[in-house]
This record gives sequence, structure tokens and C-alpha cells, in this order.
Amino acid sequence: MHDAPFLTPLAAYEGRKPPAPAWFERAIATEPERDFVEIEGARIETLAWGERGKPGLLLLHGGAAHADWYSFIAPFFAAERRVVAISFSGMGLSDWRPAYAFDQFVREAHEAGRFAGLYEGGRPVVFGHSFGGRITVGLAHEFGEELAAAVLVDPPLFAPRNVRPPQPPGDARAPRLQPTFEAAVARFRLAPPQPCEHPYILDHIARLSLREATDAAGAKGWTWRFDPNLWARMGRKDAMALVSRARCPLGIVRGERSKIFRAEDAEYVAAQIGPGAPYVTMPETDHHVMFDQPLAFVSVVETFLKVWPPAWRA
Repeated sequence: MHDAPFLTPLAAYEGRKPPAPAWFERAIATEPERDFVEIEGARIETLAWGERGKPGLLLLHGGAAHADWYSFIAPFFAAERRVVAISFSGMGLSDWRPAYAFDQFVREAHEAGRFAGLYEGGRPVVFGHSFGGRITVGLAHEFGEELAAAVLVDPPLFAPRNVRPPQPPGDARAPRLQPTFEAAVARFRLAPPQPCEHPYILDHIARLSLREATDAAGAKGWTWRFDPNLWARMGRKDAMALVSRARCPLGIVRGERSKIFRAEDAEYVAAQIGPGAPYVTMPETDHHVMFDQPLAFVSVVETFLKVWPPAWRA
């Protein structure tokens, strides 16, 4: 768990692209519409696949990630749906803010989705991974009447015995620079760290996660797109308290080996949702389920969209 290949799975490639299967190359070749919309003083990045007017599917990313984390997943649904992914403020190519708040992220998801045509085909379905799962709970609570359903994908929601105290804010820090683009790609890793059986996915995301920057001494280099002070400037809110007050049906997807969302956490969340909440555990997956089993994740999403919730389909 502590050796270099585990912590930096792309280091062995030294900035070269790992070989990728044909399905993956076809998926990422399907370029989305890329745009920005201003929300409460910040430009928010939006990606969209498929035609406006088709049923909507909103995909929300995890903390310090960005909309392109779904660039190899979204194209599978573009023939039948208007698929939208956004980058929250402080992440991806979206603007940074002096401070970040849960409710503001919820409004970003709602307003950016509307801007990108998410609601033009009726009430959309939302899938939110990790941090995006917490925002999905807020979206289901604040705007649930506008949604068909929402699915929480390995969210950091905990049973009472597993609740973790929030870390105190740290000091403001400058981004750490790598001297070359290739060196930065080689250092890309997932958080929390986990094995990566599909390095071509990790490499693809790494290349879309970098920006050029200059440090305090004037040296140029490459660093990550997210705000390095994101978590220190983040306001906290108890998303678990909103689960039972969601105004649309909620479902759950969990990674079998996840260290974030354990079985007892998922069972507790399911109990808060109430009887009949669909709950899927994906075998051989850690927290980042779409990286571990990408095609299986596509099948899980497709199954949710085809058979649930019955009232929405009727």
C-alpha cells in the first residue's frame, strides 16, 4: 500500500500515454460541447453530450476533480439523452472563489444544468460521485421536485459511529509546481490512494487536470487546476441530515472495497431514505468505481435509467 507504484501508478510511463482499448478511444473521441456560465460571480465550466430536448442526465464529480472525469462515461448515453457534467467552482476550468459553500455548489449544479439544456426533455436523473454525492443530496432536497431521481455514488456519508470530525482549516498555500507537463502527469494519483488497473483512464484524466503556473520565485511549471486552498475555504454542512428530506427518489451505488463509504454507512443511508431505495454494490471496486470497473459502471447507470423509479417511467 505504501510502495511507489501504488502511490504514483503513472510514474512508470514517464509521461507517455499507456495503451488503451478501442472502446475507450471511441468514447473520448466523442467531444462534448464545452461552455461556461456565470453563476454568482464565477464562471462555471459545463460539458454536454447529446441533443437538447432529450431526457437529461446530470453527472457530478468528486472533490478536486472536474467534469472531464466523465468524458469516457457520458458518450455511452448521448444517443438517447442530453448528458451534462459541470466543474464546480474551484475545480476544473471553473473560477476559484474567496470562499466555498455547500449551498452554493448546489445552486451551481442546478443553474449550470439548466444553462446546458438538462431540463428541456423533462425531469432529469442525477448521479453524483463522492463529494458530488453530497451535493446531489442537497440538489434532491432543494430542487427535488424538478428531478426524476438522484443516485449517490460512494458518497462520504457516514453512519453515526463512523462520523469523522472535520479537519481544522490549514494555512493558505501556493500550488506545488512540476517542471514539465510529463513530470506532472507521472505524479497524478487518486485520493484516497488506491490501485489502478486501467492506467489509460488515469493518464487521460491527468492530462485534463493540469495548468501552467508561476511560483513566488518566478519559476514556471505545471500544477493541478483545482484551488489548492479549496478545503481550507470550504464551509461545512451536514448533508446526511438532508437525506430523509429529499424531494425525489434516491438510490445508492457503493464500491465493494471502498474505504470512504463502507457497508454499514450505505445501510444507514438506505434506512434514512426509506423502504425500496435501490442499493447496488459494485464488486472489485474501490472508491473510484468508474475508474475500477468503467463498463460495469456504465451498465449500472443504464440499469437505473431503464427500470427506476417506476413512477417516473410511467
